[in-house]
Amino acid sequence: MTSLALPAFGAFCAPNDWQAIDFISDLHLAADTPHGFEAWASYMRATRADAVFILGDLFEVWIGDDSRHEGFEARCAEVLSQTAALRSVAFMVGNRDFLVGSDMLSACKVTALSDPTIVTAFGERLLLSHGDALCLADTDYQKFRAMVRSPAWQASVLARPLAERRALAREVRHESERRHGAMLPEWLDLDPVASVEWMRAADVPVLVHGHTHRPADQLLQPGRTRHVLSDWDLDHATPPRAEVLRWTRDGLRRIAPESAG
Repeated sequence: MTSLALPAFGAFCAPNDWQAIDFISDLHLAADTPHGFEAWASYMRATRADAVFILGDLFEVWIGDDSRHEGFEARCAEVLSQTAALRSVAFMVGNRDFLVGSDMLSACKVTALSDPTIVTAFGERLLLSHGDALCLADTDYQKFRAMVRSPAWQASVLARPLAERRALAREVRHESERRHGAMLPEWLDLDPVASVEWMRAADVPVLVHGHTHRPADQLLQPGRTRHVLSDWDLDHATPPRAEVLRWTRDGLRRIAPESAG
């Protein structure tokens, strides 16, 4: 295992009157995923949960908060704003939409979540992460991640014209797809030892994350369990897939988006 310094853990304490929190991630919404967008928009407006926590990669790519004023991005921002007027919405950036910033979230009244974050609700605590920071076997990606998360790199990219950033995003998307096809299976998953170290440091029994597109409930060691969120693909996958992980006083359970209302 590649060594990994322990992160700073964010904290979120849910109000006592909340009855349900939904977790989703990896929707990878884009202009060419119309079915995915409509399913997400319908779910966001109809869910009976008190809060929706989006754990990264809501968007296939995000090229800067100024893109929210037009086209597909504007439609997504509208759904977020409409939902936030009805219930709490929280957002954690992923490896595809790490340029979502405070301007976008503030405009949509969405709460920013740091990665990782400890959430306290229903008398329990669990740890939330997108998950990519724990994919330690993929050393090239970890170097890339450190570069694109640096304020200097982001400032340089965001200073470019919007059209230029769109072209860059297409190039990055193509390269990511090419590289993903050549990756070894172990590169695609979280390091189990490091995952447990995070859980121990946070003093939590449960880790909830996305990123891998491999939904599962796995006992990492006695008293330490992870729940991997499903990706959503209603446009290209056969069969289509989408899932919500709902947290209530009765625990965590997986439900279909259309059953969330």
